[in-house]
Amino acid sequence: MTEAVSSPDPFEQIEQDEAQSYNQGLTPLHPPQKSLIRLNTGIFAIILTIAAAAIEFAVRNELPLAAGSIIGPIAAFALFLFVMLPNRIYRRWGYDMAEEQLRVLRGFMWRTDTIVPFNRIQHIDVAQGPFQRVFGLSTLIVHTAGTHNSVVALPGLSTPDAETMRDTIKGHIRQDMI
Repeated sequence: MTEAVSSPDPFEQIEQDEAQSYNQGLTPLHPPQKSLIRLNTGIFAIILTIAAAAIEFAVRNELPLAAGSIIGPIAAFALFLFVMLPNRIYRRWGYDMAEEQLRVLRGFMWRTDTIVPFNRIQHIDVAQGPFQRVFGLSTLIVHTAGTHNSVVALPGLSTPDAETMRDTIKGHIRQDMI
């Protein structure tokens, strides 16, 4: 007996192939980061929808608009952002901690590939916001010498991974100082 194999959405497959080729060889962020991105996007979508409702309520007597002509398109756009954006953002983040450098690759629309040599690092932070704590995530923040791009943040790491990376980089910094 043969089972029917459902074909994946071609656009989804193209996007996955692009993300794999873009992040080839890099470590992806911790999977709960996708949920955190979705939560942040949802909060933004709710605020955007409430603002659109307030604007529509404020101008309903001044302009001859049909009910929902402002909030409808804004709510549809907010829903689109909530559904589509988190997966795309998550898949376009990656990092690699090599022997002498940290590489962070990120960007949904504007892609940035940052390489931080360990000998340029001034200090390292592991930060955790309230939503990150809920998901068990942390952000590794690397401060480097110089002014341009002197702070590199790598969000979406599990807290133990971020602390391990911090300690590893700190060991390299101490070794370079000797």
